[in-house]
Amino acid sequence: MRSKWDIREILQKNAVTVMFVVLCIIGLICSGQTVSYVMYELFGRLSRNAFIVLALIIPIVAGMGINFAITIGAMAAQIAALWVIEWGISGLSGFLVAMLMTMPIAAFFGFLIGKLMNKMKGQEMIGGLILGYFANGLYQLLFLFIFGNLIPLKAPGLVIKGSTGVANTIDLSTDRGFKYALDGLLRVSFSTAVLIICGIIAVGAMVLFARKKMEKKKAFTYGGICVATIVVAQLPFVKNIFSMVTVPMVTFFVVGLLCIFNNALMKTKIGQQFRAVGQNRTVANASGINVDRVRVIAIVISTVLAGWGQLIFVQNMGSFQTYGAHEQVGLYAGAAILVGGASIKKATNGQALLGCILFHLLFIVAPSAGKNLFGDAAIGEYFRVFISYGVIALALVMYAWGDYKKKKN
Repeated sequence: MRSKWDIREILQKNAVTVMFVVLCIIGLICSGQTVSYVMYELFGRLSRNAFIVLALIIPIVAGMGINFAITIGAMAAQIAALWVIEWGISGLSGFLVAMLMTMPIAAFFGFLIGKLMNKMKGQEMIGGLILGYFANGLYQLLFLFIFGNLIPLKAPGLVIKGSTGVANTIDLSTDRGFKYALDGLLRVSFSTAVLIICGIIAVGAMVLFARKKMEKKKAFTYGGICVATIVVAQLPFVKNIFSMVTVPMVTFFVVGLLCIFNNALMKTKIGQQFRAVGQNRTVANASGINVDRVRVIAIVISTVLAGWGQLIFVQNMGSFQTYGAHEQVGLYAGAAILVGGASIKKATNGQALLGCILFHLLFIVAPSAGKNLFGDAAIGEYFRVFISYGVIALALVMYAWGDYKKKKN
């Protein structure tokens, strides 16, 4: 009988995560960057990327692997953003209108994706990749020929000068778009953010305990961890590390809501059906579950969430490349969640967030490390792109190897 804390087994199951931790440490040392600057960059990347990584969890639980078709959800968001700019709706109102518009567009696309994936069971990930490339061709046709030509656009700067089609870059500055619509609502220092978040968690735990929905031991454990975290955050050296960080509280609050949504959904009837279908489609079908319907719902939810995640991304950037901003969404989000220890059959909020931290931490330090080690920052750029593809390939190989060993045993 194996011990619960079998180090060898833990390392085998989390090989990708351990490898990334080591690479991040080496990269941070070799980059020569200050920890405070790295933390500043990391929080910026987390605020704009965490939501879209979390959007991958439901299809994984439903047994459909990494939903690379979230690229299409990002396209839906950019179509909505274009019309918000055309109509001249700016600020938070523009962001909310874009969210509302994204929902039906992304849901329709997700429905079609889900229907098609039901015809290619077992090959959903490669199908999602091909669908993304196919949809990108239609997207290019829409933005290069239809918008600005068949469908006139009157907002200044939206159409390519002297030609037809949408401009290469769409500006979301506050006077015409929704730049910092979420990020700009409430920004606080790191120590203040820790105080607010820990306060909310501690109060929530005590309320649940008072309503007898949480055990006393668990509630006080949460409270103790929150108090300890607050104390640590006030230490001088910790404040120095996070001195450059200002936390966009509303954005991270939205990310937190998605984590709660994912957990709550899994406790519902449809959430249990996701798990059942993900574990064994044949058994689920024999139990009376409409497997095809459940899989379509999973993809629809994921595609809509991906669209909203793309809106969070572009409002943080303040602009987006019309013809390229969506192309790597599926690849980077998929690599990030795998880095956190998720597999193509199992994923949690914690794995998604940990993967997002490690993946983007490596993205921050790799160029500088490449420059210091080899005299060329481009080597670091090539390395991190290689890592993006390599992590996905490694995760698939490890999954196949594990499956083979189970069958052999």
